[in-house]
This record gives sequence, structure tokens and C-alpha cells, in this order.
Amino acid sequence: MISVQIPTDITLSEQQAQQYFIKGNYNYAARYYEQAIEVEPEVKTHYWNLGLMLLLQEQEAEAQMIWMLGMAEGEVQQVEQWTVDLLEVLETEAERRETLTDYSVSWAIRQHMREISPTDVNNLLYLIYLAIQLETFTGEELNSLGVIELLQSEKIVDVQLLLQVFESIINFAPLHHSVLEFTEACLGHICEPKSFINILIPATVKIAQSMWEPQIAAHLIKLGLTLEPKNLEILRHLTAFYLKAGDYTQGIETAKLCYSLSTTLLDQTFATHLLQRGLMDAPGYWQEACGVLQEQEDLLKSLIAEHPTNIVAARVLRLFNTNYFAPYLQDDPYKNRQIQNEVAQLCQLNVQEYANEIIQKYKQSNSQKINKSIKIGYLSHCLSRHSVGWLARWLIQHHNHDKFDIHGYFINYKQRNDTLQEWYVHQFNQAYKGGIYSEDIAEQIYQDKIDILIDLDSITLDITCEIMALKPAPVQATWLGWDASGIPTVDYFIADPYVLPDNAQEYYIEKIWRLPQTYIAVDGFEVGVPTLRRDSLDIPNDAVIYLSAQRGFKRHPDTARSQMKIIKEVPNSYFLIKGLADSEAVQKFFMQLAEEEGVECSRLRFVPQDSSEAVHRANLAIADVVLDTFPYNGATTTLETLWMGIPLVTRVGQQFAARNSYTMMMNVGVTEGIAWTDEEYLEWGVRLGKNEALRQQVALKLKASRQTSPLWNGKKFTREMEKAYQQMWQRYIEKK
Repeated sequence: MISVQIPTDITLSEQQAQQYFIKGNYNYAARYYEQAIEVEPEVKTHYWNLGLMLLLQEQEAEAQMIWMLGMAEGEVQQVEQWTVDLLEVLETEAERRETLTDYSVSWAIRQHMREISPTDVNNLLYLIYLAIQLETFTGEELNSLGVIELLQSEKIVDVQLLLQVFESIINFAPLHHSVLEFTEACLGHICEPKSFINILIPATVKIAQSMWEPQIAAHLIKLGLTLEPKNLEILRHLTAFYLKAGDYTQGIETAKLCYSLSTTLLDQTFATHLLQRGLMDAPGYWQEACGVLQEQEDLLKSLIAEHPTNIVAARVLRLFNTNYFAPYLQDDPYKNRQIQNEVAQLCQLNVQEYANEIIQKYKQSNSQKINKSIKIGYLSHCLSRHSVGWLARWLIQHHNHDKFDIHGYFINYKQRNDTLQEWYVHQFNQAYKGGIYSEDIAEQIYQDKIDILIDLDSITLDITCEIMALKPAPVQATWLGWDASGIPTVDYFIADPYVLPDNAQEYYIEKIWRLPQTYIAVDGFEVGVPTLRRDSLDIPNDAVIYLSAQRGFKRHPDTARSQMKIIKEVPNSYFLIKGLADSEAVQKFFMQLAEEEGVECSRLRFVPQDSSEAVHRANLAIADVVLDTFPYNGATTTLETLWMGIPLVTRVGQQFAARNSYTMMMNVGVTEGIAWTDEEYLEWGVRLGKNEALRQQVALKLKASRQTSPLWNGKKFTREMEKAYQQMWQRYIEKK
């Protein structure tokens, strides 16, 4: 037993107790409070503090006994007041512990507060917040603690605390089934909608994009409309979530509502872009989509003429890809590139306005050494199970790490099981698992002193565009993901002799860097076990099967009509159609075309998406001929088709998107199926369908090409890319 000399002066005794308490010597402090109770048994705070000291020593039963002793023989009103006083003492210590980030102790104190006052909603909110900090929160607490019911009963709530807890919950466990109900219960307590909406929007974007749960994101963000029914930012995100979830009807309706509420050029442009996206994923709306394209061009031209330089960052981000759909609708590179270049330049000017300090800092590059490993940074949101991810992996795998220091910058790193994404992480010398904030990723690129930054996204992702506009690396190039972005800070667009015509430099602001043979090469593809069979599709063994496997964006009505004409001309032929889109709209679209062209609808087969990429490739083998799309060709699908040895019919145009299949076929040495006009497309489709010997001849060429073609030589392609990087870097050094 420790002997403590207790001062007789009570005030001094309390001071001594407080000093021991602050130092964490709860045993000594408890003895002082025991002495104080002996001297002043009527002073209830001595009991509350003594119980707290015992609680902090994990003597919970003893603490409760002391508190009960302090309340003994009190009248009802007295006990009520003493309870309030006790809770205040516990609250003060809980808050102090939270300040010290001693969350476990604070949680224990608040659990006792809950036992004393089980309906104190603010204390319950604190318990949830602490559980999240301790990473023990499961979501079930929202029901077990009765928080949702208490919020619904219009209890008085600390709104700032409520917002803090809401933000923690929606970021820590957003997919729990109770979160939607909790969010709805919060709405009745929100007096200032902006603070709530500012939490709701980024959280739901993360749910939709990183967690791949757009339906849940849509349900959550829709609640924000309860507070502000005409909030354009909410409506824009809601539209995007609907479309990502495949709810095209709701997406189109919400996009139209956005447009009807838009009063500025910028907002109208954003709404039109979303509307166009919805219309093009549902092929039955293509005629309307063409009209929307013209309206979008007019809006963009007006915006370019207006030349605003005070656009805030969030809206500049959205502006970068507003011309995204033009190549899907028309093969007019002069017009498409001019608008895209001018939009990108307008975005660049605005980035320079709001991020001038960052841009100036990045201009002071330390990368000036010649005799060193060149640092290459690959920037993308697609380094995963995505078309870009499947194609870029051979370059990354075959890199010479003695000459090149390879860094990977993942945008919106996926929070899900993705084996290809994890493969990429381990291939890079350094891998940065980024989020959705451009400044963070750009700063990391700058700090890593990357020499050449390769953009794999172009305008498919606005975040990538902003990073490239900040120019965190001295040399920047776009490769693979789309066409060039037109952003002035991008130095090069990597192409080859075929994928762009000879005069293409006339309408590109980037310097076109042509590799000697092909701008893409792979060593091959993994092929699974097929799940499609002729008998299960009710197709005769001697029938000719045509296949088109593209997403809705690429199904231009003119090309689809040509495909119907091919089916009509080839007896005993069937057409398999699959791809990501509104399945009901796709069926209606092709059925109508078939009727108009005199093709029996019974010759059409609509097949679902495959369970994996490997199964998709295996199922391609059911086709005798694959019919490509125009004016936006296949890319990954073309490579997969050629790898599987299947004849392809493609229509060649002038823009990059209309020449992907052309360059790939030239690089495997197959010209059979390359059409330069709509008439030739029809002719090749019919000829390959009717001539089995020709199909076999093409298939043999494709099989032989696996041993000789530059398209199937990832290692050689990597050496060509590395040579290009060295030359780009040498030019930069000489210029500097």
C-alpha cells in the first residue's frame, strides 16, 4: 500500500490531484479525491472525479459504485442535475483524450456515458466517430446504438459533429446497407446544404469510380437533391452514375434536366456532353446524338470565341473532354482536331491562371544530366483490367531497367481485387497509388524528377489532362489511350506510318513521333475456355457467322446498316452482336435496321458480356468473319481478333480512330478486308463470307504472322520505344 500525505487544505488537495491526473498517475490522484470526500462528502464533483480516476485504471465496477454512492439519497431533481454534472466531467475528459488522439480511452469513457444516458445522440455520434478512428466500425453500430432512430426523432444534434461523423462514415464504410438510411436521417438536421453537399459529392465519386458501385453512389447523391433540387453539380454526377450503372433511360432524363436548368455556356456544354454520352450508349438514339453533336460544336465554338480565363479548376477539369464524342460520329480530323486543340488551349490558359505558382515551380526542372538512366513515368487510370492495361503491359515488362528508371502513376487506384493492376504495381521501379487529385499526383511526378512523362489516357480522363497541363516533367508525350489531347504542354503524340495519314501534322499541335512500324505491339493474349457454341445459339454447323463486339459508342448507324446489307447478301449467314451498351436499345436498333434492309431478325443473335477477357477471346473463335466499326475502329478488339486468326473487315478513314485496324492489319501482312470506301467494306464483307478458301487463306496468314509480325513482338517494340525516348531526351538536352 502506497502512503500519501494528504494536505488538509481541500483546494490544495484538488490541485495536487489534478497534477497527478495530468501526469497519468491516477492512483495518487484517486487518493487525493478519497481524502476530499472524507473532508467534504457533500461536494459531488469529488465522487465524479474519483470515479473517473478508477475508470482510467480500468476499475469500471468500482467507478460505477463511487458514482452511485455520490447520488445516494438524492431527490429526483437532484439526481438529474448530478447526472448532468457527472456527464460533463466525463465529456471533458473524453474530449481531452480525443485531442491527444487517445481514441481507445475516449471510446471507453463514452461507453460509460452511454450507459448513463443511452439516448444522448451526440455521445453516440462520438462513439461511431471513435470506432472509425480505431478501425473497428462495421456499420452495424448505426442500428445497434439506435442513432438512426434518434436522428429521425428530431433530437437536438451538434450539426458540426454530425457532418464530421457523416464524412467519416461515408468514406470508411460507404457500402454498408445502413449508410443510405443514416444519410437520409441526417438531412433533417442540415441547415447549410453546401457543407453537406461538399462532403457528399467527392465521397460518391469515390464510391462510383474507385469502388465500382455506381448504383449505390446514385442512391446516395440523389438524397442531396432533397436539400437543393436544382443543384447542377449533383445532377451532373447523378447522370454520370446512372450511365456508369447502365441505367441509360434515367441518365438521359437527368442529363436533359441538367440542360434545361443550365443558363451559362459552360453549364450547357457540360450537360450536352453528358446527354451525348447517354444517347450514344443506347444506339436507338443515334439520330438525336448526331443533332446533339452539332449543338455541342456550336456551344464549344461560342465558348472559344468568348475566351474566358477565369474558369475555376473543377469546371476546367470538366471542359477538357467535352469534345470526346466527335470522332465516334464523324471522320473529319480537320474539324475535330481544330475544336479539340482550341478547347485544350482554353483549358491550358485557365490552368495557368489558377495554378501559376505550381507551373512556374515545375519549369525549374533539375533534370539536366545526360549520362544517367532516363526516368520514364507512365500516367494512367487504366493500368488494370482495361484495354489500355492489357496492351501496355508488354512495354512495361520488356523495359531495360539498366537504361531506364520506370515509374508508374496510378490515377484513382482501384480498391478492388484486380490482378493486372497488382502486376503493374510490381513491375515499376516505383509505383504511386494515386487518388483523384491532380495536384498530389503532379507533385509526386515532380518530386520524383521524371524526365519523360507518358500519358496513356488523353482526354478519356480529365484528371490526366490537368496533370499534363501542369507539366510536372520536362518532356511529355501521349501514347495509346485515345487520340492526342491537344494540350499545349504535351510535346509528342506517338504514332506509326499507318495510323495517321502523311499530312496529319497539319492539324496536330503536338509533334507526331512516328515509330518505324507500329505504335503498339503485344506478345499475345491469354485465351480461356469458350462458352459460346453454335448448337446453343441455334446456328447450323455450315452457317457463316459474322461478329461485332463493340460498345454502343462505336455503333454508327451507317456502318450498322452496311453490316445488315452484308448479312443479306450472304446466304445462310448469322450476325452475333455483343458489347457494353443498353442491351434493350441495341436489340431494338439492330432489329429495326434488319427489317429495313430485308434481313430476317431470326438471323441476329445478341450475346451477353463474357465473364472475363480470356473467355471473350476464346468466344471470338466462333466467328468466321469479324466486322469492324467506323468511324471509330476497334483497337484491343482488333488485336484480339487477329491473334485468334479471324478475318476482319475494316473501313479506313482519315482520323486516328478510323485507322487503328488498318495499321494492325498492315503490320500482320494482311490486306484482305481493308476497305477505303463504304462500297469496299460491303464488298469485302460479302466476299469473305462467301469464299471459305479465302477465309482459310487469311487465317493461315494470321497464324504465321505470330512468328514474324512486329505486331506480335513486344520486345522489339519496346526497343523502338526506348530509342524514341532517348532521342526525345537528347533533343530536350540540346535545346536546353
